[in-house]
Amino acid sequence: MILPENLRSELKTPFGRLILETDPNQEEIIRETYANSLIITVGDATTEKLLKMGLIPFLQIIDGQEKRIKRNVPESELIKTYLDCQNSPGEISQKSISIIRDAFDSKPPIRITVNGEEDLLVIPVCLHAPENCVVMYGQPNEGLVIVHINHEIKEKVQKIVNSMN
Repeated sequence: MILPENLRSELKTPFGRLILETDPNQEEIIRETYANSLIITVGDATTEKLLKMGLIPFLQIIDGQEKRIKRNVPESELIKTYLDCQNSPGEISQKSISIIRDAFDSKPPIRITVNGEEDLLVIPVCLHAPENCVVMYGQPNEGLVIVHINHEIKEKVQKIVNSMN
């Protein structure tokens, strides 16, 4: 599925609550959310932020890049399940969708390493994650987005998927 040009600006709007990088309570908010929810991180910087806080996300999706620049992948010896997929920039591959769907039946903590780009994989994650999950991803140059998965989010994301080809 390819992201059409007309949806690109819509996806710049966070799916959930944006916690600014400058917010002095960001770490406290992350810790409180982690304590009460199953956490999924999308993005190397977001995953690394939680790992450095000693928090291990249930599911981590990384691509070894930050703002399209190669970087070292976040280190964690605690990962139980490693999965990988191919996903081109500006697209959501069928393989990545099935890997994400299958990940929820795998032994956590789970890491999916994407060959390509993981940015748009927030969409299938929000669609397939159980409603008791929280997805965290970075909003470039702004902060961290926290999305509580519920029926409304799933409906919003399904509309986006329906408009992709």
